[in-house]
Amino acid sequence: MAPGESALSNGAGTGTRRRRWRRPSSSRHRSVAGIAVLAGVLGLTAAGVAQVSAATTSTAHATVKTAHATVKTGTAAAVTPASSRAVTPAAHVAGTPNFGPNVYVFTPAMAQSQIQATVDSIATQQIPNQFGAQRYTLLFEPGTYGSAADPLSFQVGYYTQVAGLGSAPGDVTINGTINVYNQCFPTTDGSSNCIALDNFWRSLSNLTINVAGQTGCQSGTDFWAVSQAAPMRRVNLTGGNLSLMDYCSAGPQYASGGFIADSSFSGGSVTNGSQQQFLVRNTNLDGWSNGVWNQVFAGDPGAPAQSFSSTSGLAGGTNPYTTLATSPQTEEEPFLQTSSTGTYSVFVPALRQNSSGPSWSSGTTAGTSVPISKFFIATPSTSIVAIDAALALGQNLILTPGVYDLKAPILVSRPNTIVLGLGFATLVPQNGTAAIDVLDPQGVKLSGLIVDAGPKNSAVLVQLGNALTSKLGSASDPALVQDVFFRIGGETAGTATDSLVVDGSHVILDDIWAWRADHGAGQTGTPDQNGVGGGANGCWTCDQAQTGLVVNGNDVLADGLAVEHYQKNEVVWNGQGGEVIFFQNEMPYEVPSQAAWMSSPTTDGYPAFVIGSKVTSFAGYGLGSYSFFNQGVDIHSATAFSVPDTPGVQLHDVFTRFLSGMGGIDHVVNDTGAAVNSTFNGPSDVVSYP
Repeated sequence: MAPGESALSNGAGTGTRRRRWRRPSSSRHRSVAGIAVLAGVLGLTAAGVAQVSAATTSTAHATVKTAHATVKTGTAAAVTPASSRAVTPAAHVAGTPNFGPNVYVFTPAMAQSQIQATVDSIATQQIPNQFGAQRYTLLFEPGTYGSAADPLSFQVGYYTQVAGLGSAPGDVTINGTINVYNQCFPTTDGSSNCIALDNFWRSLSNLTINVAGQTGCQSGTDFWAVSQAAPMRRVNLTGGNLSLMDYCSAGPQYASGGFIADSSFSGGSVTNGSQQQFLVRNTNLDGWSNGVWNQVFAGDPGAPAQSFSSTSGLAGGTNPYTTLATSPQTEEEPFLQTSSTGTYSVFVPALRQNSSGPSWSSGTTAGTSVPISKFFIATPSTSIVAIDAALALGQNLILTPGVYDLKAPILVSRPNTIVLGLGFATLVPQNGTAAIDVLDPQGVKLSGLIVDAGPKNSAVLVQLGNALTSKLGSASDPALVQDVFFRIGGETAGTATDSLVVDGSHVILDDIWAWRADHGAGQTGTPDQNGVGGGANGCWTCDQAQTGLVVNGNDVLADGLAVEHYQKNEVVWNGQGGEVIFFQNEMPYEVPSQAAWMSSPTTDGYPAFVIGSKVTSFAGYGLGSYSFFNQGVDIHSATAFSVPDTPGVQLHDVFTRFLSGMGGIDHVVNDTGAAVNSTFNGPSDVVSYP
């Protein structure tokens, strides 16, 4: 996400945190009330209690810098200026698809020491490699890996996709753990700065983890301490707990996620801890520890009961739980699989309506298998002419790991085309075009991609349909955009007016993060932790972008939508029958003056989420917007959500939060909701509107 705050909250007190760059010199206060109560709920060891308590009382003040880290297995990564080790390229096995040197396929017949050495070498390189060009996919063929006596445990760093190749999560079993821990950045004052706030762009899917091998504070727990763009899908975790917070490192241990779908957790609880917001959908839960500001559940057996109220997120208030009994419409992400004879295919799960629980609860997932022969497999050196020609001829597309500098758009010219990215394949338009242009979006499936703005301004980065198709589409064959993440700046300086424009109807957006970078390339001021540009001072005229998402089509559903730091309205929704389940936003930080940020001559700032005046039907659940105006200037946004006052437009469990800085947000929805500012940080909660 972008910077935000986190806390152990609601019965555990209230706390705040800033993300990713230098903390302000003023001290921040974090309540420690209720830590013992929370520890009891979480079942923490004495060491764990001490760590969680420390997380809510320590302050990290420093500019976080430097590039590469040495990873110690089973611990938080200490970010130091050490050089990364070379990673041995993957070998291509004759008779299998050639996914290139950065896709590793492991088999149960391999020596575990070989597997361990490979995954550890990639983790060592990738854990601190926030803005590097390396991309990896780690695939496990059906079978069992590790044992209670000799567990397989490893960490997942940036731009690393870990997935099983079975038809169901139970086909691949890892006896051990697959972890993401805090990164510990150096500080100038000797304080600790161990956080998960920058743990983006990694994924875990389609396997079973039988928790084994952890000791001490980490005993019995798999750690997935992540922020945005780090989805967990089709994971069956048994025999232990899942923690979304690394409470075993030094403080402050902040995290800001996140997304889990189509999974199951049994034999232990899920520790939310310091995660300020999270979406979980279609997942079996055996327990959930706590909430902070916005924990949303849709179609999750065992989820906490609905409890969002006017006091959610405040000390002594109710937990900020938004709980829907079912997910209105889901179609899980396509995935690679192998048969018992080693034949590869891509499985496309079937559409489900009003669903609860994982798609594989009965053992198998309904859907269709598409032979690998129906896919054109591209690498970063493949010409755009070859890619577009293959798509025009009716092939689907697999983009292998790497960075694709595109001279022209990837042109998806046929309906029901699958575009599947491996290892966070990254698309960068070079000539001011879109990265992907979908002419007829019906049934098209885009997944597993990062899309970066390029050196020349693009009017849009991904265009789904056009004005002629905005009312077209099929309710039984929706378009899917899943695990697609946009960046304006960060890894590469660039500009784009809009990131994603949806000009088609019947579309599912499932885990989208659109991020105008607050640090990295294209910014100015104090360097970030990778020693790249950017940082706390920011640059209003750099990495320019107006809007993250524009929806003009009807019947569009967004599950897990995060849009941050864009310079005008961050989401503009003009279509009828829209629905959003979970929205997270941070307004831009580096606004230089109020005069520079006015949506009209008399209206301060820009609402983060605007629903068009002609819209008569829309539903939103669990929606939050935060402010951190960091230029030392009194900047205000008159409201966070601007919606037409009509009975068919309904918002539920909506709030704003002041993170730090100056100014604030004056209302939550239209003129409703208390202001958040340095006097009242919030959350300012609106249970329903109108």
